[in-house]
This record gives sequence, structure tokens and C-alpha cells, in this order.
Amino acid sequence: MHFHAAKSSILECLFSHGMDKLEFQPTQKTPYVLLDPSGKIKFKGRSIPEDVSLFYEDILDWIIAFASSPPAHTHVDIEMEYLNSGTSKYMLRLLKKLKEVDNDGYGLKINWVYEEGDDDILERGEYYASILDLDIKFIEIE
Repeated sequence: MHFHAAKSSILECLFSHGMDKLEFQPTQKTPYVLLDPSGKIKFKGRSIPEDVSLFYEDILDWIIAFASSPPAHTHVDIEMEYLNSGTSKYMLRLLKKLKEVDNDGYGLKINWVYEEGDDDILERGEYYASILDLDIKFIEIE
């Protein structure tokens, strides 16, 4: 029991205090990512990293910490041009974790932005909405 209490306080400290805003600038293989503890999360661009887990593991860790102590409202914008299969698996994990924010009664808005005629990206978003039972707003742009 004593160990459990110590572990809990360490986790509580990690998860509820001092979350930093993270911002990753896009490269040819990785998207722009904004993770703001005030409740703004954004992914934009193409995601074909050579090592998907290396790129997304820190992002997933941040989302896990965020979901444990979210602000009243979270706004997520996803505007991807292309996701490889590895990225798709991480995106599913990220959205599944964010759904906990919604399940816990906090406000969660997700916009899925896709280019006109890009059925692959639209269908990917619809798939996530369906399997996670998420309310995603789909926005078509030219």
C-alpha cells in the first residue's frame, strides 16, 4: 500500500502539473503538431515518418497526461493530407484517449478537415468517428 501511495503521488504530479505546450514544425515526412494544455490540439500536413513510434510516442504520452486532467473545453483540428498505416494506428490511439475527455463530461470538439475530392482522408475520419463513437465535424476545403 505504501508503494502504491508514492506511485500515485508521482503520477499525479506528472499528470496534473506543469504540462508544457508542445509544438512541432512540419517536415517533408511529419505534420505540424500543436499540443496546448489550454485545450487546443492540432495536426496538419502529411505523416509518413520513418519511425512512427519515435515521432508519436511523446505525443501519445502528452495526450494521456492531458486527458487525465483536461480543461473545460478541448478543441481538436485534424487537417491531414496523407497518413501512412503506422500513423493511422497512432491517430486511432490518440483519438481513443481524447474520447475519455468527452466521456468524463468535458467539452470536446473535433474538426476533421479534408480537401475536396480526397475521399481517402474523409473515409479515414469517418472510420475513426464510427469505431470510436466520436462526434467529428467534417469540413471540406478547396
